[in-house]
Amino acid sequence: MATVTPKVAIIYYSSTGTVHALAQEYAKGLESAGAEVRLRKVHELAPPEAIAANEAWQAHAAATEDVPEATADDVLWADAVVFGTPTRYGNVAAQLKQFIDTLGPQWAQGQLADKVYSGFTSTSTAHGGQESTLLALYNTVHHFGGVIVTPGYTDPIQFTTGNPYGPSHVDGQGANPISEDTRHATQYAGQRVATVTRQLVAGRSEAAAI
Repeated sequence: MATVTPKVAIIYYSSTGTVHALAQEYAKGLESAGAEVRLRKVHELAPPEAIAANEAWQAHAAATEDVPEATADDVLWADAVVFGTPTRYGNVAAQLKQFIDTLGPQWAQGQLADKVYSGFTSTSTAHGGQESTLLALYNTVHHFGGVIVTPGYTDPIQFTTGNPYGPSHVDGQGANPISEDTRHATQYAGQRVATVTRQLVAGRSEAAAI
């Protein structure tokens, strides 16, 4: 049987660039494990004047103008979907949540079920809602009927970075660069999603052939 190439969509929201940087690391991990990746940002809801008032936000918006915006077709295409979001009061950012809320027609037809899902996040402060944000995100996956694949403690790097729910970074209002350990953990999470997704897709193909 030919080797399965898992299709993975990374769908994220990033204002000043941290979550975008994590998305790129996640993509590296996925691709190193043989996945085909689509990197997609969600539509910005903030008014232009709010973005212009923040230099880092304005700069990141300009730097990522060419990143395609996510559509429902990206979710339907994928065998696995990875969502990236900064925390907003311990919850998913409105921009990502708004995109997820547009998937109602696909959900109603059962088209979001049986895919692999995972997530990653960034907060400004330590203990600033990383776990609660990812757990809130995964509530949606339960409604989809998806398969949640997290890094857990399945690799030594997880005992260093310490978040079994998904890669995360403490940004410190832009003062803290992403550490090599966090980059390693984010790439590992991508590798794990690709590996598990491949196994699930291959198993379904074998079952269908019987």
